Amino acid sequence: MSPNIGILALQGDFYEHARMLDLLGYRSREIRRSKELNNIDALIIPGGESTTIAKLEDAATKFTFTDADEIPIFDAIKEKILSGMPVWGTCMGSIVLAKDIEGSSQGRIGLMDISVRRNAFGSQRQSLEILLNIPVLGQPGFPAVFIRAPLFTKSSNDVEILSEYDGGFVMAKQNNMLVTAFHPELTSDLRVHQYFLNTIHQ
Repeated sequence: MSPNIGILALQGDFYEHARMLDLLGYRSREIRRSKELNNIDALIIPGGESTTIAKLEDAATKFTFTDADEIPIFDAIKEKILSGMPVWGTCMGSIVLAKDIEGSSQGRIGLMDISVRRNAFGSQRQSLEILLNIPVLGQPGFPAVFIRAPLFTKSSNDVEILSEYDGGFVMAKQNNMLVTAFHPELTSDLRVHQYFLNTIHQ
């Protein structure tokens, strides 16, 4: 039986991730409440606006929970990661997974031992697409789309750097956490999604 993949759907391009998973033959479901995490085997945190997602999470904490035993969704995701559930953050999702966000105290999950520089490649008008060398994916290069993308600038020895670019790195893995600074869901190349799905079975 194939695993159920959750996609955090508070904000961002969660539909595009669902499309990629569908092409690979995997079921996905949109996640908006912490209790919905109990029905999935892995989670994708999509691209979007990191400060907005933090504010939405805070608003949900204060105003929308009706179940007395339901906890804030960032806290629930943190618990799931610590229990071993695979989680992948793309762009904004990588920012909220990082322990350190340069010059920012915004809300975050903060479990991955990386430092992140937000909007490292400039404004949305300065977005770019490059053929990125990702050795674990083989050749050809991956058509990486960067939109107001972060750059990962530091990491602990526990972090496996999977792709480097522009003086930093843009794809990395630590235990059951995967991050990409770019947007694989905005391409027709399924390899990064397949790589994440393969980690679920490890």
